[in-house]
Amino acid sequence: MSVLYTAKATAIGGRNGTVRSDDGLLDLQLALPAGLGGKGGATNPEQLFAAGYAACFGNAIIHSTRNQEVKIRDNDVEVVAAVGIGPNAAGGFGLTVALEVTLVGIEQAKAEVIVAEAHKVCPYSNATRGKVDVVLTVHTR
Repeated sequence: MSVLYTAKATAIGGRNGTVRSDDGLLDLQLALPAGLGGKGGATNPEQLFAAGYAACFGNAIIHSTRNQEVKIRDNDVEVVAAVGIGPNAAGGFGLTVALEVTLVGIEQAKAEVIVAEAHKVCPYSNATRGKVDVVLTVHTR
């Protein structure tokens, strides 16, 4: 694979520490969420993963329609990503992902085809395929 871009971030202190990108644009405190017994009050890895997946999947939708008759514009796609964490059968932890996609100005059947195509090209979808359960829900307005 030819790498087009590499993002680099450093985490110090695990879930109760900090994370910072090499360019300084991302510089965040981390905290174990209250739902996992922590104090909360700061972001966590699941929120960061959800944000990245939602943004990337939205762009995959836009990208997958570039050469089609029906094109999805930036403001016509909304992706809500829900990332869950819990114990797995091997004694460790695993993730679940639910992507709720809303497309504006397109019929439901066509929207479902577009979202299925985006799921094939999205790097996050390709990285998680076969490893993380990803549920897709498609809405139109």
